[in-house]
Amino acid sequence: MALRWPDKDPDELLDYTVDWSRFLGSLTIASVVWKFIQSNGTESSALSNSDTFNGFTVNNQVKTDTTATIVLNGGTANTDTKLVCQITTSTSAKTSAAIVTKRVIHLRVRERS
Repeated sequence: MALRWPDKDPDELLDYTVDWSRFLGSLTIASVVWKFIQSNGTESSALSNSDTFNGFTVNNQVKTDTTATIVLNGGTANTDTKLVCQITTSTSAKTSAAIVTKRVIHLRVRERS
């Protein structure tokens, strides 16, 4: 499943959240990894706070039991970026295993007047 967030102005500091609650059922998010898709189509390594990519700076990353949030500053005007939000869930009582899944998010950067 691919998601699309509203366009971002390069001057904005904005938080972006993926709500996993419909997918999780009784499970919770144990960990979150944010990445971006590089120009060659491969995923980057995990992003950390203060990392920079495609003109963005990662300001913060937060998770709850059902959501994953990344706070981004900057961006390069007139570019499109794909972010990856990958979660690992708590262990399922039925399978005794955690689930690892991800979503790709499209983010366009456009100057606003």
